[in-house]
Amino acid sequence: MTAAESAPPRIVVAGGHSAGHIEPAMNFADAVRRIVPAAEITALGTVRGLDTTLIPARGYPLELIAPVPLPRTVNRALLATPGKLRDSVRAAAAVLERTGAEAVVGFGGYVAMPGYIAARQRGVPIVVHEANARPGVANRVAARLTPHVFTASPAVRLPHAVPIGIPLRPAIASLDRAALRADARARFGLAADRPTVLVFGGSQGAVAINSAMAGAAPQLRAAGIQVLHISGPANVLDVPEADPPYVVVPYVDEMQYAYAAADLAVCRSGAMTCAELTAVGLPAVYVPLPLRGGEQRTNAEPIVAAGGGLLIDNEGFTADEVVATLLPLVTDPRRLAQMAKAAAGSGARDADVVLARHVLAVVDEHRRFGSVR
Repeated sequence: MTAAESAPPRIVVAGGHSAGHIEPAMNFADAVRRIVPAAEITALGTVRGLDTTLIPARGYPLELIAPVPLPRTVNRALLATPGKLRDSVRAAAAVLERTGAEAVVGFGGYVAMPGYIAARQRGVPIVVHEANARPGVANRVAARLTPHVFTASPAVRLPHAVPIGIPLRPAIASLDRAALRADARARFGLAADRPTVLVFGGSQGAVAINSAMAGAAPQLRAAGIQVLHISGPANVLDVPEADPPYVVVPYVDEMQYAYAAADLAVCRSGAMTCAELTAVGLPAVYVPLPLRGGEQRTNAEPIVAAGGGLLIDNEGFTADEVVATLLPLVTDPRRLAQMAKAAAGSGARDADVVLARHVLAVVDEHRRFGSVR
């Protein structure tokens, strides 16, 4: 029996602010709980992001500390950073003390750096997971403090990195699209036997994607193609009712049904989106968000290179481009099948369990030897 099995492991996860950091952190935490149900897991978070909404909903204690954005240029914010960082490190250290943390598992974001530094000061093992193709400052620093570094793909360049994919929800990781397809299409009011395109732009939608797809709706219908379009809660699309269906919904909570209903996706290329689509083997036309130094484009490029998707720049994604690209693709079952196979070959379904087992082994080693390596 390992030490982690003889007493509940005590783990702090640091990955707050955005859903892209929070979701893999919570999926990892769920995997730990499946292996060791009594595990004590606490999340570091901030009031500035989605932490207070998403983390308690998953059933984990949340400890709030002041966020420390790390400016990339020399300005007044950068000059004020050391003082803010000291305060947040003290707050993070107090959380580690109260919880008796035996590992800090960081996923990047505003609270990760204070968590990493506090763990280093206290001799608590650090484990890093980087989801994006271009690592953030916090994870670049932390990767030099620990040998326990995991990434979404081999394309992510960090010291000691082991590519495992991104921790996903079991409902996504275990999805059999073909088996669920009929039920999924019925759920959204879609025809059972039509070529089907899924459109989404992240949790808030994407105006450029929404506009281009709505403009192409008449031509898509004329070709016999139906669409499930997740517009985003604040967006309104005026697409007349007709046949084949063009179904517009503001939000979908259980994305496995949307993925199962589709033959092809049109979407942004955030790290979680890329991970989920490749895990379920759904080919996609990726329209990267043109911000943050092209990070989203970098996320999608390995999938496209493997044959699992196409890339269209945001400024070039027009109704005419939708017609020119989607019509010949979504009406070609053989090509879609080839792309689906390539997409699945680029993905990973078990990153949550792989990471959970490694962290439990780190806790066990720390209990037995009392050293950070």
